[in-house]
Amino acid sequence: MSERFVFADLRELFAKANEQKSGDQLAGIAARSEQERVAAKRQLADLTLDEIVRRPLIHPEDDDVSSLILDTFHQQRFQQIKSLTIGEFREFILDDATTESALKQLQWAIIPEIAAAVTKIMSNKDLVLAAAKIRNTMGERGVLGIRIQPNHPTDDVGGILLSAFEGLLYGCGDAVIGVNPASDSVETVASILHALARLVETYHAPTQTCCLSHITTQLAALKRGASVDLLFQSVAGTEAANRSFGITLAMLREGREQVIEHHRQRDVPWKGTNAMYFETGQGSALSAEAHHGVDQLTLEARAYGVARAFEPFLVNSVVGFIGPEYLYDERQIIRAGLEDHFMGKLLGLPMGCDACYTNHAEADQNSVENLLILLAAAGCNYFMGVPCSDDVMLNYQSASYHDALAVRRLFKLLPAPEFLSWLQEMGIYRDEEPAMLDAPARRQLMQGLESSLEGIV
Repeated sequence: MSERFVFADLRELFAKANEQKSGDQLAGIAARSEQERVAAKRQLADLTLDEIVRRPLIHPEDDDVSSLILDTFHQQRFQQIKSLTIGEFREFILDDATTESALKQLQWAIIPEIAAAVTKIMSNKDLVLAAAKIRNTMGERGVLGIRIQPNHPTDDVGGILLSAFEGLLYGCGDAVIGVNPASDSVETVASILHALARLVETYHAPTQTCCLSHITTQLAALKRGASVDLLFQSVAGTEAANRSFGITLAMLREGREQVIEHHRQRDVPWKGTNAMYFETGQGSALSAEAHHGVDQLTLEARAYGVARAFEPFLVNSVVGFIGPEYLYDERQIIRAGLEDHFMGKLLGLPMGCDACYTNHAEADQNSVENLLILLAAAGCNYFMGVPCSDDVMLNYQSASYHDALAVRRLFKLLPAPEFLSWLQEMGIYRDEEPAMLDAPARRQLMQGLESSLEGIV
């Protein structure tokens, strides 16, 4: 006897069509069986894009993220695709005749809920193939950037600089050198920013730095004379979830304006409007009890709707960091990483990924490596570089400097062009490969490190 499934509204349909996630189960909105999941996917595939736009999952009157999404929506370009069903839109994206240029022209005609819907009916291979078509903002094809993440459990500046120096020796750091401080005090953040700036200036490295504290702390450090290359903030897909982070959209706008004005007064070659760095992760709105009954994949897409309104230089999905309550095991973490990367690229963002897991998740370093390889095939812009893959401050496992080198070699990828030229000048790379340092190069590099550390340790 056949089983029939009825879905009360779009929220329920979206949630039941999602791949299995422990977060959706925790929220009580997940499909109760594979049969119900397949039924939801089939019904979702038959929805038109216009129906999704006309029936918002969270009403704009109740949520400023919904308002922002509609305010930044390109209605005229949407007319070209509004009659397509989600299933037809999937076929359009995957069609060999659909070019990167064609997808980029439609980026602002795609609201996050459309990106989420088409993601739900794609396989992992589909997500890799589709994402590989699109390159956004940072670098170019053939480039894999790495963020050096030299965190320290007591914010010891000497330890931070030593870890960052090690990352540079591995050819990492072209995405950014970004420190998560253990303390959110203005004094600590200013000290870290000053030290990182000194390291970069000493070596004339063509990169940027960032201290991943709360936006208000970074702006306070800026007022005290610290240089802010990229302004960081975690963002989420609902107004209430962002409020739980202590932010509003108005704060993001004001902070961005302050940093761009700060850049105008600096003599640096990379000045522009891409002054923000955002991090996201599936489950953040649910953990804040701010999900409005919407599934975590769709809320993640809405976080990208927030991010793209601020023209960020980097966006990073910290895919396994939030824990097994939201992504239980390797299978769910890998699926979420591929989903996030594809959705972000489809919406026009320079996506990176922290392929990671917490120590109580059903995952291990093989899980990280599997996701790194899949995302490299999908054209991910950048990964994390954490000393020995073990973040001693945040207490989670990620990708190491040598993991980054392995992925670059496996896929014949290079650092960003300006950074590669610098690596060659410093003797760290020879042609397009890491090199064994000769004695003069070692002496020069160590003198630079000693100069950076002078007066600090």
